[in-house]
Amino acid sequence: MKKFNIAIVGATGMVGRTFIKILEERNFPVKNLYLFASSKSKGTKLKFKGKEYTVQKLTENSFNEDIDIALFSAGSEVSKKFAPIAKEKGVIVVDNSSAWRMHKEVPLIVPEVNPNDISWHQGIIANPNCSTIQCVVPLKPLHDAFKIKRIVYSTYQAVSGSGLGGIEDLEMGIKGKEPKKYPHPIAFNCLPHIDVFLENGYTKEEMKMIEETKKILNDYNLKITATTVRIPVRYGHSVSINLEFENSFNLDKIYEILKNAKGVIIQDDVSNNIYPMPINAEGTDEVYVGRIRRDFSIENGINLWVVADNIRKGAATNTVQIAELLINQL
Repeated sequence: MKKFNIAIVGATGMVGRTFIKILEERNFPVKNLYLFASSKSKGTKLKFKGKEYTVQKLTENSFNEDIDIALFSAGSEVSKKFAPIAKEKGVIVVDNSSAWRMHKEVPLIVPEVNPNDISWHQGIIANPNCSTIQCVVPLKPLHDAFKIKRIVYSTYQAVSGSGLGGIEDLEMGIKGKEPKKYPHPIAFNCLPHIDVFLENGYTKEEMKMIEETKKILNDYNLKITATTVRIPVRYGHSVSINLEFENSFNLDKIYEILKNAKGVIIQDDVSNNIYPMPINAEGTDEVYVGRIRRDFSIENGINLWVVADNIRKGAATNTVQIAELLINQL
């Protein structure tokens, strides 16, 4: 099997370290691995397949190496600056930040949903927002079958979505200490505030989910609204999704479609208290769907409860899956 030279930008962060773990778990054909991060992380030692690698400082010359694919997770500003540099050197960038997601020439990919969009990349491919990823995996086959008319997202998002600072705020808050990352305590609390507030009253996170869903499903006529909430859970985002279809449906068909959907696991046996929970999704790559029930307030409505590990499927695993699509083309 052909092997590839892979770079990780933001290697010492939560997602960057998970990139390394997932590349190893999935036996990705890595020839040479290059790890980059900021100057404060330079010299850090990380292991991949039993071999120790030294993290290098990210510079404009970092991509002079013979690199095939670079996995970025170092924030939007780093991606805006360095992704074009990597692209000019012939490197294909898979970016985990929000920097490139809504650019018309940049595909926004969830491999179970729109793998063919990878064919029109021009050197940069975007990984969607964590909450968007786990939602569109079950929504795509339902959209194909019944034509979604309107989506209402209500999220319950883990603190790890804010990086190590979010986890530290939760752990310190449990001990009664003041938060550093969030504007209010997250321990024993919930914050209807993820990312910055915009002039329209929505947060940036909410608008990401709205616009990214339309792009991934390639349907800009969808009516979508969202409320995103941070809760005191370490790993695993949960989303309550209310859908209105244009076409009529029966629940047996919904179950059949979701049972056969790639990457989806149904957990829905309320008589035995079985439904998706973040504590069970942690450390896995699937999207879990439960609490499937008709919305009696509208003619063709349904409610879903969707849970996934936000650091794995919501970030690192999806990025590596995109890289797997790429190597089939290289």
